[in-house]
Amino acid sequence: QVHLVESGGGSVQAGGSLRLSCAVSADSTYNGRRLCMGWFRQAPGKERKGVATIDRDGSTTYTDSVKGRFAISKDNADNTLYLQINSLKPEDTATYYCAAVFLFLGTCAPAQRFDYWGQGTQVTVSS
Repeated sequence: QVHLVESGGGSVQAGGSLRLSCAVSADSTYNGRRLCMGWFRQAPGKERKGVATIDRDGSTTYTDSVKGRFAISKDNADNTLYLQINSLKPEDTATYYCAAVFLFLGTCAPAQRFDYWGQGTQVTVSS
């Protein structure tokens, strides 16, 4: 019902920047519903962890390790979710996934269970 496709990953030097994008498509039946979206990342052999979320009203959350360096945003006209990542560090190396979930009373945060996931895009940061 909801399809997510990430892009924009690559190999960069520490201190560099990238902007990841996530194209969102959904059945028109979902128009007007509250969609919570987020970015997660997973390093090889490690569990997937939340990076940032954005709610329908534009409110955001960030994990402490990326606070001040990453910025999540969305363009409703283009049906696209973005993650601007600056001052990259080697420890940011991971596969980055976008995710989404429809909410009614829940809190849009990484602890939420996300129902829809993209295929991931690789970010590699060299020292």
